[in-house]
Amino acid sequence: MHRIVSALAVYLGASMAVGASLPATAQTCSKSSPMHTVALLELYTSEGCDSCPAADKFVSNIYKSTGLSADQLLPLSLHVDYWDYIGWKDIFAKPLFTQRQRWLAELASSRSVYTPEMFVAGQELRNWRGGVTEAVKRINQVPARADIRLSLDGLNERQLTVHLDSKTAHAGKLYFALVENNLVSQVQAGENRGVTLQHDYVVREWGEPVRMSSGGISVTRQLNIPPHAVRKNLAVAAFVQSDKGEVLQALSLPFCASL
Repeated sequence: MHRIVSALAVYLGASMAVGASLPATAQTCSKSSPMHTVALLELYTSEGCDSCPAADKFVSNIYKSTGLSADQLLPLSLHVDYWDYIGWKDIFAKPLFTQRQRWLAELASSRSVYTPEMFVAGQELRNWRGGVTEAVKRINQVPARADIRLSLDGLNERQLTVHLDSKTAHAGKLYFALVENNLVSQVQAGENRGVTLQHDYVVREWGEPVRMSSGGISVTRQLNIPPHAVRKNLAVAAFVQSDKGEVLQALSLPFCASL
């Protein structure tokens, strides 16, 4: 079922355990963005939508199926909450992601949001099955309009310390998030009842965006580690987005072995 809902009706409210065995470390895990623009792909999805598993699978396999690399493409899967009422509550959904999807739709002068919906570099991509590779390579040809450096400076069983440095000449914000792979759900109700779903690149924690200034920023923030998270499946994503919705640069950093 292709799921569509009026933007005016969208809610606007804001696997092994890591456990105590997860050690803190003094070593630093870091990465800097390249000279070209990395394409940011955002999938808006829900476990309550029976047309979403195909898109979830597409994103899970995106590097293998397209031949693209992490220096070309940063995929994020953001679960929305507006289908929870039909019988299955998506545990990965956040009202904030519903709000962000609506914001992107408004920038595109769209009167509705739906799942699965995909955006690349802030622009809706309806032909995602056949259009992602071309869209990403076109974006990669654009010189980066922002620089990002990520450092993972400390990890314990509950929180990750992230240091972010960024520069851009454009008005916008620096966004950052904790992402997790290899998540499995056994759906017990709703449109996907009886289906086992696997998700990758799922945004688990969304940091408070940082307003960019002309001189750049350097900030340290914490991200909560979800219960039962497997550290080898975790990564931090960051991107700079202008106030007009243009994604100026994106970067992802998987947890290093030293963490």
